[in-house]
Formats: sequence, C-alpha cells, structure tokens
Amino acid sequence: MALPALAARALGRPPLQLEQGAPARTTCPRRHSRVEAELAASRPGSVAASVRASPPRGVSLGFNSPPLQDEPPKAFSFLAGALRARFFALLPRGRRRRMHNLRRRWDLGSLCRALLTRGLAAVGHSLKHVLSAIFSKIFSPFSSFGNMDEKSNKLLLALVMLFLFAVIVLQYVCPGTECQLLRLQAFSSPVPDPYRSEDENSSRFVPRYNFSRGDLLRKVDFDIKGDDLIVFLHIQKTGGTTFGRHLVRNIQLEQPCECRVGQKKCTCHRPGKRETWLFSRFSTGWSCGLHADWTELTSCVPAVVDGKRDARLRPSRNFHYITILRDPVSRYLSEWRHVQRGATWKASLHVCDGRPPTSEELPSCYTGDDWSGCPLKEFMDCPYNLANNRQVRMLSDLTLVGCYNLSVMPEKQRNKILLESAKSNLKHMAFFGLTEFQRKTQYLFEKTFNMNFISPFTQYNTTRASSVEINEEIQKRIEELNFLDMELYSYAKDLFLQRYQFMRQKEHQDARRKRQEQRKFLKGRFLQTHFQSQSQGQNQSPGQNLSQNPNPNPNQNPTQSLSQNLTQRFNPNLIQKESRGRQKQGSGRKQSGSSGSNGTNDYTGSVETWR
Repeated sequence: MALPALAARALGRPPLQLEQGAPARTTCPRRHSRVEAELAASRPGSVAASVRASPPRGVSLGFNSPPLQDEPPKAFSFLAGALRARFFALLPRGRRRRMHNLRRRWDLGSLCRALLTRGLAAVGHSLKHVLSAIFSKIFSPFSSFGNMDEKSNKLLLALVMLFLFAVIVLQYVCPGTECQLLRLQAFSSPVPDPYRSEDENSSRFVPRYNFSRGDLLRKVDFDIKGDDLIVFLHIQKTGGTTFGRHLVRNIQLEQPCECRVGQKKCTCHRPGKRETWLFSRFSTGWSCGLHADWTELTSCVPAVVDGKRDARLRPSRNFHYITILRDPVSRYLSEWRHVQRGATWKASLHVCDGRPPTSEELPSCYTGDDWSGCPLKEFMDCPYNLANNRQVRMLSDLTLVGCYNLSVMPEKQRNKILLESAKSNLKHMAFFGLTEFQRKTQYLFEKTFNMNFISPFTQYNTTRASSVEINEEIQKRIEELNFLDMELYSYAKDLFLQRYQFMRQKEHQDARRKRQEQRKFLKGRFLQTHFQSQSQGQNQSPGQNLSQNPNPNPNQNPTQSLSQNLTQRFNPNLIQKESRGRQKQGSGRKQSGSSGSNGTNDYTGSVETWR
C-alpha cells in the first residue's frame, strides 16, 4: 500500500482511494481487476451490473481464460477467489513460484505484443508522413492544381501505365532477344571480341611459316545430301569427346541427329536417306578400332562404308578428315592421370599394312590388367609408352617407316619422315582445331563446312592436367619425350592462327564489298527515279520545260543535265541572271512582232525534234 501512494505523491496526483468494502489490491493486476469488477457488479443498482467487466487496457485475459459474458454475476465469485487463494497457499513454495512466474511471463508477453503492435503502427504513420513530404517536394510544381496527394497519385499511376504500355509495345514489335532496338551502342559498353579473349598473351601474333593462299583458304563444298563423308580422327585427351558431342548434338541441320537417352551413339542420317554423313565415335562407334589413327582410317573407312556394295557400284565419295590437337605437355599429363584411373586402351588394334603389331614390336609397359596408380616417373621411364609423341604417330602414314618395326631404318630418319608426314596430312586435312582456342575452332569449322552450331563453344581453362603441379625439370623432361609433338603443335598453331586471320580479313572484305554494291544500287535507283520524274514533268508541262531550258542539247549526257539542274536549283545568282535574261527576251519579242513569232515556231519545232 505504501508504493502506490509514494508513486502518486511523486507524480503530483492524489492516491487512489478504495471503495468501502472493496478488498485490498493484490500484486496481480489481472486478479485485482476481476475482483473489483465482480464486486462492483454485485452491488444493487450499480451501472457496472449491466456492463461487461473487462480488464484494464494493455492487460490480457490470460491463457485459455474464457471471455466474460453479459450474464449476471454469481453470488459465490468472491468465495471462489478466497478458496483459490487458500489452494495456492497449500501448494509447495517451488510450485507456487513456478505458477506465479508463468502467469507473470504470459502477462509480460501480452504487453510486449501490444507494445510491438503500437510501435509498428507509429512507424508506419511516420513513414507515411515522410513519403508525403517527399512527394510534396517532388511534385511541388503541380501543387496549384488541386489536392497534392491526389495529383501525385494520379501522376504516378499514369507513369506506371505508360511504362507497362511501352513494354507491351516493345514485346510486340521486337519479341526476340536479338532485337536491334535493344542494342544501344551509345549507352552500352563495347562488346569484347570473343575470339580475342582466348589468347593468353596480348602480344600480336607473328607468323613463322609461309603458307600459300590455297593452304589458308579452306572452303569445303560439303554436300550432306550427296555422298560426302566427314571422318573424325579422335586423338586421346585432346578434347575430342567434347567436340564429337558438338558434331551430333549442336549443329543446325535439316534433319538433326537422333540421340536417345542412355545411349552414346546417335543416328545421323542424310535428309531423305538412311545413310550416315558422319564417321565418328558418337555416330558409327569405333568401327575401325578404338582411337584409330590416320593409317587405320584411310584403309578402313572406305571398306566399312561401302563394304557391302560392289566396287563398280560404289559412289565417288569425298572423305573430309578432321581432328583436334592439344598442347603436348598438357595432353601428356592428362593421359597420365587417365591411366592412373585405370585406362588402358587395350581394344586399340594398331593395324598397319594389313596386320597388327607383334608383342616384340610393341611391348607393354605394365604386367597386370591395368596401370592404375602409376607414378609420373614410372610413366615417363617406359620406352614403349605410346603416349610419347602420340599426335605425330596418329597423324602420320606409318607405312612409310615400316609400321611399328623400329629396325627398318635409323631412329633419326624415322622421326624426320614421321614429322613431315604428319605436317603434310594435317595441312591437307579439311579442318583441324586446337583445344586451347575453342571459339576460333568453332568459327573455322563453320566457315569451312558452311554449317552453323546452335550454341557457342566453351573454353575450359581448368582441367585435370592444369591441377598437376610440376617443376621445371619435369616439364623439360616431358618436352624432350614429346619433341616431335612439340614441333608439330608449333606448326599447327601457326597454320591455325594464320587461317583464322585470313578468314576474318576475307569476311571483312566481303562485307565492305557488299556495302559498296548496296550504295551503287541505291545510287542507281535514285538516278532512275529522278530521270523518270523529269520525263514525266516534261510530258505534262512542255511549255514550262521550254522556259526552264531554252537551249536543249541532244548530245548532252543525262548525268550532266542532272548536275546542271541541281546547280541551277541551288545557285541563287544563276537564277537571278536567268530571270533577267528572260525579261530581256520578253521585251525583245514584243518589239519584234510577227518576226518573233516565226522564230518561236522554229524553236518549238527544234525542241520537239530533240524530245
């Protein structure tokens, strides 16, 4: 009782006086308010008897407490409260404390929810005032035209509707993503060249070899509806699997390849025929052996394609060979990692001159089923490892050096013949690409075969080979083991980049020539329409034409007459001189009389003759 009185004196208010007969205020506001309401309602003639008692503002009714109904209070309500107090007194102290904390926590939670609700309402109200102030600052020029809020809302709605209408019109006029209207060069940054981004260094390419125009211009007249055939020579670990999938899944064709889920091979038939136009791993499988080389394919493909036909009935086909090369060090490390995982390529036939090599000619580097877990040093120390100079061996004609028999000629002479054969076959191939230049590879293939890919190639800079960390000594050892591949790759890279530059320059020249032809055509159309309009004007008003051109020349060039007309039209001094001359001629004609009429008739006759 002392705390409320002290608080009331501190605030300058009189302490609250309880009515006579009312019980003292307890520590629980909910119980106190309910007891006061019941006592007030139990008094006869009180106003609260007909009004529902409710707790004070901000205090809940409690957990699972039923709402008070508009019913007459019961006579034993005070007795029930006293019994409840005695029941709580009989409970243990810990039990009473827990129940008291639970009731107080529930009341505090209700109070917090009420405070949070009011706080959010106040923040929303403040935000509304702030936004209205901002809109009043923005739309202050329109304040004199009526209510500010109404005008600003209408203007904002109009802007939103205009934006939506513009979007709908743009989608109707230009539904595609390649719309020319969206290419705002003045406001957008220049698009980088996708082909230039593949170059590792920014230095300009300097050619090392001299190639003829025929070597650089690779334009194959591939007839997919005829009998031509594309043969893909797939060298291990050069990205040939990715390129092979592009050939069967990513080319725009009249009749695309049919690729079924769960099957590696696709059916690539010619339009209207049940015959394939592509000889590769994903179209015909390994028909000539696993990763067949140049020597195997040139002798195997014609027999496989036309083996069932008579030699006299076989069509004259054009076999267009293509392949992909890779940096020798990266390719060597990638093959080593692949062998570590258990790859052996035992199914490779290595057929040369009609027979496979013997075990003495081509010994094995391992004794078990595979070479899994092989360390890099052991992989490099094997002298019979086919990974050494693999690209030169697979692109050369092995029949020139006795196939796999190393005793036919000295090693130095053998290496020279293999390298020259690989360079010659690579240069005369219809197409070859480089793994390090994916976009340029796509560009040259499209220009060579006049076939476009659906989606662009992706350049992967992080591979399994790039994750292998080697020192300079190991890298130098790998380069020594693959010295023929290093020479071939340098030659192939130079030829590849020269072909790319040549094709790009030719494309720019063709585009410039096409623009010049269009300008000539438009100029001719302009002159033609001008002559037609001039002739129509002469037919309609001959007298007016005579006054403008009194001295026609039948030998005059139409272009010269057009230039004279344009000069007369845009030269004011010449126009004034002509007007003065016409006035003098008019005065002379008036003085001449009948003699002038005869001269006019003669002049008209000469004009008709000229026309």
